[in-house]
Amino acid sequence: MFKKLGKGLATLGAMAAAAYVLFIRPRHLRWGATDEEVQRPMPGDDQVPHPFVTGARAVTIDAPPEQVWPWLVQMGYRRAGWYAFDRFDNDNIPSAEEIIPALQHLDIGQVIGEEGFAVQAIEPPRLLLLAYHYPKTEWVFKQGLWPRFGDCSWSILLDPIDGGQRTRLVLRMRYGCRLGLHVLYWPLFELADGLSERKMLLGIKRRAERSRRETPAPARAVTPH
Repeated sequence: MFKKLGKGLATLGAMAAAAYVLFIRPRHLRWGATDEEVQRPMPGDDQVPHPFVTGARAVTIDAPPEQVWPWLVQMGYRRAGWYAFDRFDNDNIPSAEEIIPALQHLDIGQVIGEEGFAVQAIEPPRLLLLAYHYPKTEWVFKQGLWPRFGDCSWSILLDPIDGGQRTRLVLRMRYGCRLGLHVLYWPLFELADGLSERKMLLGIKRRAERSRRETPAPARAVTPH
């Protein structure tokens, strides 16, 4: 009985893995992104020149890049949060729902991720590039498991569209895995990481669009007759 149960579970697991690799993973790694956004070079690709995994995820935001940028620049662990799963990535501290003036400045090399993400490049209001490189990783608060797998970069780009009135937010993730740890990456991190990135992009979109709606439109000059 137990042998049959074991075989059944093994078969079910193999079928689930095959379904993920064949049908879910290709879409999961490029959620929201166009073919051009997936294939084009991005600033920061050289941070991880030989990635084990590459993902491109994107969302359209009904606000200009200048109004999206403040939500990006204040992100980070024990800063404004990551607008994702706060219980897991920000010690259960809710991500900010407003722009925080004190967090509107970043320096190159500044560590803003719990497990080592540091600012590699910043070009307001266009580019925020974050990366870590094991074993040079610095931890903000506590040591974790994730950076021990290798190197990772996040290139977050704001492309103006519709005459600059709207924004395409594109996130390129490149991950280089240390030899021997590849087999652990998929079950431990890939799906969870992708879901977190998706929630983060949607969180930025919601906040930026709400902020735009709440910002009074500039008064138009009246030409005297």
